[in-house]
Amino acid sequence: MTDTNTDFASTMEKWAAERDAENAKTRAMMLVQLRALGVTEVTAEYEGYGDSGNVEDITLQPSATVLPTDLSSQLDEFAWAFAYQQHPGFENNDGGYGTLTWDLTKDSIALDHADRYVESTHSYHEGL
Repeated sequence: MTDTNTDFASTMEKWAAERDAENAKTRAMMLVQLRALGVTEVTAEYEGYGDSGNVEDITLQPSATVLPTDLSSQLDEFAWAFAYQQHPGFENNDGGYGTLTWDLTKDSIALDHADRYVESTHSYHEGL
């Protein structure tokens, strides 16, 4: 008999390792390109709920920096993938949101994330 919990856990571990490797590869490639353009910091605001989501806004330092369209799209995808790696499924139901801040001088990423949820309190009284 197969233990579905173990299968699920091993599948999730494999998925996480694959995502981690892909994010690391993309991060290293983008770090070189962004530094070459003089970018020192990237801030990405993301939001998800109702089974969908996206990066809402990306700002760069220095603010006058303009990215080529393909690099801008890659940065958008990377920010979403990185946040999702840390909080998989956050876009479901009431969702979540956050800010990814990437200090390119130190190659350090800070992720400020919040999950939304509905809380209910229920009481039932009979024959009082």
